[in-house]
Amino acid sequence: MDIFLDGRKIKAHTYEELNQNGKHKIKVQFHVKTEEYHEVTTLLYKGSFQVEVPQHNLNFHGEIQEYSTSITNLYEENQVGDFLLVLIEVR
Repeated sequence: MDIFLDGRKIKAHTYEELNQNGKHKIKVQFHVKTEEYHEVTTLLYKGSFQVEVPQHNLNFHGEIQEYSTSITNLYEENQVGDFLLVLIEVR
């Protein structure tokens, strides 16, 4: 499943769409390789994004509600981290 954060494509291997008090909420897991680590984490540090999920006709401004990763040092060569990201709509 492809999701886009400010136009940057992320390939999610799990995707869950929820509703919290009438707001869109999505929970995704995706892999990040060593060579993508800096770009992805720099994007995530922004904290809020235009979120698009074309397969579900979903488009909203969201912010990070939860974020974690299975590995903390992806600067080492040939590593892959599993990232968990929960985004909630901000109106």
